[in-house]
Amino acid sequence: MRNLFRVLLFALLPAAALAADPAAQYPSKPIRLLGQSVGSTADYLSRYLGRKLTERWGQPVVVDNRSGAGGTIAADVVAKANPDGYTLLMGHAGTQVSAVSLYKNLPYDPIKDFAPITLVAKLVTVLVAHPSVPAKDVKGLIAYAKQKGNLNYGSAGNGTISHLTGELFNQVTGLRLQHVPYKGAGAALAGLLSGEVQISFLSPITAHAQLVSGRVKAYAVSSTTRFIAVPDIPSATEAGIPGMQAVLWFGLFAPARTPAPIIAKLNQAVVEILNRPEVKAAILKRGGEVAPSTPAELDAWVRSELKKWTPIIKAAGIKAG
Repeated sequence: MRNLFRVLLFALLPAAALAADPAAQYPSKPIRLLGQSVGSTADYLSRYLGRKLTERWGQPVVVDNRSGAGGTIAADVVAKANPDGYTLLMGHAGTQVSAVSLYKNLPYDPIKDFAPITLVAKLVTVLVAHPSVPAKDVKGLIAYAKQKGNLNYGSAGNGTISHLTGELFNQVTGLRLQHVPYKGAGAALAGLLSGEVQISFLSPITAHAQLVSGRVKAYAVSSTTRFIAVPDIPSATEAGIPGMQAVLWFGLFAPARTPAPIIAKLNQAVVEILNRPEVKAAILKRGGEVAPSTPAELDAWVRSELKKWTPIIKAAGIKAG
């Protein structure tokens, strides 16, 4: 009888170990990754990373785009999802930072309701214009805008970095460009190409094809030095607008209370993928720079961005509507 008990005990040990470690069999079903609008940088990174994770694990990573409200619709879905690692968010400044100041009744807390996994990529915004704008450089663009008096600039939505960069541009140049928010970066690009707006602040990934083909004019990037992915475009400092400094970043998040072993497994997988030379090269070619991190580093980054942008948003009087 005692021997039978021992046999049963040893037989149950593996099952008990699996139950104690929720990451042991993760993932055992498809993962849903919420991005934002089709054609946006978040969409591109979500699909690219999703394919790589699918190849690694043999489980589909399905990109679920939820456009509008600066990405907060997608973020809210993830914040309220089951914390089992099967619903993830490609977050950014719009979802994790500016939304706090823009929305009076934001339905989630960007710190408390999410478990950070890793930073994915960092980029800049590019100040671009419709080909009909005659200015050859930023100085000429400022003069042209003052002459016209009513130029519009398009953004990916209220509170997105493309919106905040536009407000910074207004502040440092003394212009009063009229903000036109779109439901995502892809829609903002379409608005620029159609001439509905004359100026926009877009990521190199979103505007990649148009930058290559010359369908839009590029004046400067939102950084103090030239950006590695688009080295031919002057920095804001070179262009004479040193105050226009903004980082366009993307990070992977899970719902809060997702088991730490699952967060660790996700972090390990994504960081390994981002560190592959071919992945770095592919994202760089499209206009982005990979930025793998630890969960703690992503958490610290979000907190630092909140500290930076919250007073800027309040000082500019930027509202969600």
